[in-house]
Formats: sequence, C-alpha cells, structure tokens
Amino acid sequence: MMLIDTSLAEVGKYCRFMYQVISKPEKWSVFFRRTLDEVNKLGVDSLGIVTLISFFIGAVITIQVANNLDNPFIPKYTVAFAARETIVLEFSATIVCLILAGKVGSNISSEIGTMRITEQIDALDIMGINSAAYLAGPKIVAMIISVPVLVVYSIFIGIIGGVIAGSMTGLVPLDDFIVGLHFTFKPYYIAYSLFKSTLFAFIISSCSSYYGYNIRGGALEVGKASTQSVVISCVLILMVNLMVTQFLLS
Repeated sequence: MMLIDTSLAEVGKYCRFMYQVISKPEKWSVFFRRTLDEVNKLGVDSLGIVTLISFFIGAVITIQVANNLDNPFIPKYTVAFAARETIVLEFSATIVCLILAGKVGSNISSEIGTMRITEQIDALDIMGINSAAYLAGPKIVAMIISVPVLVVYSIFIGIIGGVIAGSMTGLVPLDDFIVGLHFTFKPYYIAYSLFKSTLFAFIISSCSSYYGYNIRGGALEVGKASTQSVVISCVLILMVNLMVTQFLLS
C-alpha cells in the first residue's frame, strides 16, 4: 500500500513538473536558441554511438538470420527481408532509444541536478524565471526533434551493415539482398517506428529532467538520480513499446 501511495505521489509531482514545463517561455527567441543548442548536444553528439551500434547490429542480425535459414528451399532474399523487418520494427526504434536513455538521459539528469545542488535553479526562480520551462523545455523539444532523425539514420546504417556483412561472408549476394529489401515493403512500418521513437524521446527527456530538477542533497544524490532516471526511462520505454505494438500492429 505504501508503495502505491509513493508511486502516485511521484506521478503527481511529475504532472505538476510537466505543467510548469509547458508554460509559456520567458522569451521565444531564447527558447529557440537553447533548443538548437540542445539538438546539437543531445542529437548530433549521439551520431557516433548510433552509427557504431547500428552498423554492427545490422551485420550481426544478417549473419544470424542467414545461418538459421540455411536451407536450399528458402530463397536468399528472405534473409534481407527478415533483417529489414527486425531493424525497422524493433531495433532502430526501441534498442537505440534504450541506449540513448543511458547516454542522453543520464546527461540531462546530472546536468540539471548539478544546477539544483549548486543553487543555480534557485537563483533562476528568485529572478522570476520559470526554471522548469527554461531548463527542461528545450531539452524535451530537442529530443523529440532529434530522436526520430536518429532512428531513420539508424535504419539506414543497420541495412548498410547487413549488406556489407552478407556480401563479405558470401551468405547473401548483393542482388538477393536488394530484392529482399523491396519484398512486401510496408511504408506504414516506418511511420510506426517514428511514432514510437517520438514517444520514447519524450519519456527519456521528461523523466530525466524531472529527476534532475527534484534532486535534494549533494553530489551523491546526483549520481543516484541519474541512475534512477535511466532505470525508470527504460522500464517505461519497454511498457509503452508493448502497448503501442499491441494497438498499432495487432
């Protein structure tokens, strides 16, 4: 019972925090400038890890599928078809966002948390500035803009990794791989993946901002809040992924 009460209290605090965030910014010009800075810091700076992971996972998926479908009666292009569906439907949206929850989420939480324990947020409040909207608003908008772009980029890099792995190992010739990529392609799956990633981006940025903003204590609590924000974000991503998949693909 106490756990339920605590959870409901946290949900209430989160809703109140988000109400502050969606309030009108002090100056739209400042908001847009900060949003562009956050897009560069949270989105562009994540290209490296997204590229590395997407390429090798795309290659691994292709090799694993090819080895498991090693049957003369199954056409080679089936490997590319299965790899494409896996990358588009699940890997590039869900797995990449779980990784970003660790990289970007902990960064957001620790940054805002450090400002809280050094009383910079209190100084903003004293000056009459909506600190929640000023700090968290640009980060949330920047993530909603950046993550779908990163997901599309991840899909492209993952497929490139699959093409190279299939060609170099001789498991899937290039011509068969191209046929498999076009086989019964459904553009709706891309829209589904982008919709999921937008929800995940909001979860990562808002949860991380909430835990960082509400830190009380010292440097030790910053680390705890960063860890907690990553764990909660990952759990919520998996839960929302299940619900969205049930509603949109069933």
